[in-house]
Amino acid sequence: MKVRFDDLKGLAGTDLGVSEWKTVTQDRINTFADATDDHQWIHVDVERAKTGPFGGPIAHGYLTLSLLIPLWTELLDVDDVTTKVNYGLNKVRFPAPVPSGARIRARGTLAGVEEVAGDGLQVTADLVVEIEGGTKPACVAQQVARFYR
Repeated sequence: MKVRFDDLKGLAGTDLGVSEWKTVTQDRINTFADATDDHQWIHVDVERAKTGPFGGPIAHGYLTLSLLIPLWTELLDVDDVTTKVNYGLNKVRFPAPVPSGARIRARGTLAGVEEVAGDGLQVTADLVVEIEGGTKPACVAQQVARFYR
């Protein structure tokens, strides 16, 4: 959804729909492991992971969380601002692992909008990361973002 800054206040409670699907490749998982120094075998050792609890390698939970950034920007794009800030998260859970090669997407609702100092608006969004064909979400998070004119 593309909106203007002045229209954000009236959108609290709005269903933002779903993003496009994004594939979580093994290469992306390995790159994330290198960036974070988290080389646990369930993520990066493909052969060993086949005999592990998930039947194959899985994405790091924090990789899934970090992918909310591009998925979120597909759900809400505020076009007449000078600055966009990821302010934080109120709650995060990882109900199901994301298998290597799976496709994920985000579904969101704009939970709240409030004014903040500096001619800004703080937006709270309830986000769910779905796994294609999955029965449980990969991630459930309440994201807080700020937009400034």
